[in-house]
Amino acid sequence: MPDYQSFNRETRYGMPAADQIVVNRHYTIGYSYYFRQAKWALEIVDPDKTDVERFDNFRPDLRIPELFRADLADYEGSGFDRGHLVASANQFETEIQNSETFLLSNMSPQTPFFNRGIWKQLEAAVRKLDDQKSILETYVICGPIFNFDVPVVTIVPKKNKGVSLPIPHAYFKSVLTEDDKGKLHMWSFMIPNEATDKPLEEFLTTTKKIERYSGLVLWERLVGSEIEKEKGKVRAMWKI
Repeated sequence: MPDYQSFNRETRYGMPAADQIVVNRHYTIGYSYYFRQAKWALEIVDPDKTDVERFDNFRPDLRIPELFRADLADYEGSGFDRGHLVASANQFETEIQNSETFLLSNMSPQTPFFNRGIWKQLEAAVRKLDDQKSILETYVICGPIFNFDVPVVTIVPKKNKGVSLPIPHAYFKSVLTEDDKGKLHMWSFMIPNEATDKPLEEFLTTTKKIERYSGLVLWERLVGSEIEKEKGKVRAMWKI
């Protein structure tokens, strides 16, 4: 297997395991054949806007084996949004950069009020964090969470593939910043896949809890007692 971490900037601090690593020009995902969607998506936030417009060219990712990949028809009439993991608004510098965020391998079935509400708010808040003058780079990893002590609802595909598209119970997002003094700071969120009026602060949690619920090891290239403390704390929300 190629050493993706040697040449993808966003994987500098590590990336979790997955059935298939899908490398794009500006982000990397770890795909799950079992869930027919990404287990995680990893990016460096790049909100510098040019005259590029949002593409909205949703399409299947043909790099994923047909048996396991989602198609446009799978979402039609389902009542669920094709929710971005890597946000379109984070990748606006070039046309191809924005276009590749619309691959269905970067989508996960989200309830409309979640996708257009609290999830969108969190995406905007991360961009605001990245705008701070002291922040050099902002790394984000996010993905679905399934709670196996409650039923998992699925979208049954119209095409006869014999595989359905499970609806996540919640989503996580872990944000890692590097400031101009070389210090690293970490925030992690876990939000149910449903409408909510609660503020983002209500969904802050420890990175260690995210790891337990997701079954992933986050930022594994960072080691040492200080990182362990950082993973075990709930850092206060930045000003939004």
